[in-house]
Amino acid sequence: MDFCNQHNLVVPENAGAERPFGIRVTLPAQDTFKKLLGDNWEQLHWYATEQERDSAYEHMAERHGYYRVGDNPSQILEKTTR
Repeated sequence: MDFCNQHNLVVPENAGAERPFGIRVTLPAQDTFKKLLGDNWEQLHWYATEQERDSAYEHMAERHGYYRVGDNPSQILEKTTR
C-alpha cells in the first residue's frame, strides 16, 4: 500500500505489523450526523498492544478543549479484538 500524505493514520514502517486490539467508533441511532455519513458508518482504529489501545481509548474518550461550552461529542467508543 502506498502512503502519500503525512497525515495518514498508519505509519509506513508499521503498516505490515500485527494489530489485534482495536477501537470501533460509531454514532448513536438518533445522531443527525448519520444523515451525512450513513446509518452504517463506523471507523476502526487498530493497535499492536492492549496497553497502546487502552491509552488511545482514554485519549479519544476525553472531552477536548476545542468543543464549545455545552457541546459534547456523541461518538460511541467500543474496545474490540480480532
